[in-house]
Amino acid sequence: METRLAVFKGKTIRHIFHNNEWWFAIVDIVQILTDSNDPRQYIKRMRQRDKELHTKWGTICTPLPLQAPDGKTRKINCANTEGIFRIIQSIPSPKAEPFKRWLAKVGYERVQEIENPELASKRTKALYRAKGYSEAWIEKRMRGISVRAELTDEWKIRGIKEQPEYAILTSEISKAAFGMTPSEYKTLKGLDRENLRDHMTDLELIFSMLGEAATTEIARKQNAQGFSENKIVAHKGGKIAGDAREKLEVETGKDVISDENYLQEPESKKRLTDNK
Repeated sequence: METRLAVFKGKTIRHIFHNNEWWFAIVDIVQILTDSNDPRQYIKRMRQRDKELHTKWGTICTPLPLQAPDGKTRKINCANTEGIFRIIQSIPSPKAEPFKRWLAKVGYERVQEIENPELASKRTKALYRAKGYSEAWIEKRMRGISVRAELTDEWKIRGIKEQPEYAILTSEISKAAFGMTPSEYKTLKGLDRENLRDHMTDLELIFSMLGEAATTEIARKQNAQGFSENKIVAHKGGKIAGDAREKLEVETGKDVISDENYLQEPESKKRLTDNK
C-alpha cells in the first residue's frame, strides 16, 4: 500500500493506493464538501437519510491504514472513486461538481504515474514549489523519500509487517536520532495532521536520512530477521544519526532540532529554508 496526502483547494485528503486504485478517506471528503465541524456525525445523519446508501455502506467503504490526527496509523473508512461518487450524491453541496472533476484527475494522473514513475517525482516537486519550498530543500526531501522507500523495502523482505511494526521501528530510529518519537516531534512543531518531514529543516532532513540509511545498511550487514532483531538495528541506525547530530551541535553551538514549521509566517519560512 502507498499512502499520500492530496490537496483540494487548500484542504488535505488522505488517500491510499490499494488493489491498484486510489481509496480516499471518507471523513476528509465529507468535511471538505460540507464544512461540517463534526464530519463523523454528518456521515451518521447522511446514512440515516439515505437508506440505500446505508444498505450499501459495507460494500462501499473499506477500513484502510491511514495516519490519524495524532500521528498514529489507524484504520479509517475509505472508498474508491466509484464509492465516493455515490456518497457525493447524498451531499447537497455546490463544491461537489469541481470535486468530481478533481477526483477524476487524480485517478487519471495515477494511471500515468504507473506507466511512467518519473511523473510522480515531477508532480511532487511541483507541489512543493507551489507551497514555497526552496529548491535545495526539495532535493533533500526527494532524496529522503527515496531513502525511506529503500528502508521499508528492506523491512518487507526481512519479515516486518507494514503496520504497526513499521511505525514502531520508525519511532525507534527517531528516538535514537532526535530524542523523541515522531508524534512528540510533531507536537514540538505544533503540527496536527501534517506530514512531519514536510516541516523539517534541511539539517533535520539530513539526519533523518542518515538514521534510516544507516538502519538499512546495518540490517543488510547483520542479516536482521523479524521484528525483534530489526528493532535493535533501528536503534543502532538512529543512534549513528543521533551521535552525529550531537557532535554538530557542539561544534556549531546551535540546536539541530527546531520547533519551526512551514505553516508559519513567510519570514519564518524564509529563515527555515535558508537554515543550511
